[in-house]
Amino acid sequence: MEATPLRAYLVDDEPLAIERLKRLLASHEGLEVTGTATDPSQALEDLNNPLHGAIDVLFLDIQMPGMTGFDLLTRLMVQPFVIFTTAYDEYALRAFEVNSIDYLVKPIETAQLARALKKLDRLRPVSRSDWQQSPDLPKLLQELAQSLRGQRPEYPRRIASRVGERISFLDLESVTHFLAHEKLTYAIVNGHRHVVDQTIVELERRLDPAKFLRIHRAALVNVDWIHEVNSWFAGKVVLSLKDPQRTQIPVARDRVRSLKARMGI
Repeated sequence: MEATPLRAYLVDDEPLAIERLKRLLASHEGLEVTGTATDPSQALEDLNNPLHGAIDVLFLDIQMPGMTGFDLLTRLMVQPFVIFTTAYDEYALRAFEVNSIDYLVKPIETAQLARALKKLDRLRPVSRSDWQQSPDLPKLLQELAQSLRGQRPEYPRRIASRVGERISFLDLESVTHFLAHEKLTYAIVNGHRHVVDQTIVELERRLDPAKFLRIHRAALVNVDWIHEVNSWFAGKVVLSLKDPQRTQIPVARDRVRSLKARMGI
């Protein structure tokens, strides 16, 4: 007997984000999108309306004008499973405090989504977990909602790293540099590589430019970890880091001027 498709509802204040997510979900036969909303108030009305029907999973943006994702959850009569969507890892950290299925960092990629849906599918038949019935959940959601109001961080302090189903969070202060290699991006901490979901271009856009400097197309360096700037023959410039390995990273010619300006040399 064929399994009944999971019923999903999508909430995001960006219409293009909704459309992109719908397109990505369309290829998953075990899931049916039963509704969408760019206005969280409309989503609240739909999800609390018995005529709309119960949903199995809610794809929910965290930071939205007027009502955050956590605000929305505090007002739902029934707590569904949640997959948070966010552009900021800082919000993802808070999202995990409510035991969501997963979180997807925007722009959402196919591999990210497939991983989250695989985790959700393992929960069939869908049943409510203890945490969803906990009397402490409304209080926790209210605290998280209050912490987000008016506090949109410009730059994250930590970043998520995934290995299989395990997710860890790295303090950006301890990341010496980011390196792209063979279609993967790594955060380097004490010489050890940790896979992150963002590309070098996305990291350059999202991280504090006062802390992280792109020195060539495949490397972004934490300037606090720069030990020396060495000029070699033929105008080649190489950085030496303060890590125990004294890692050396070449600087692209078109990045030398911005490096020297940043370092005051």
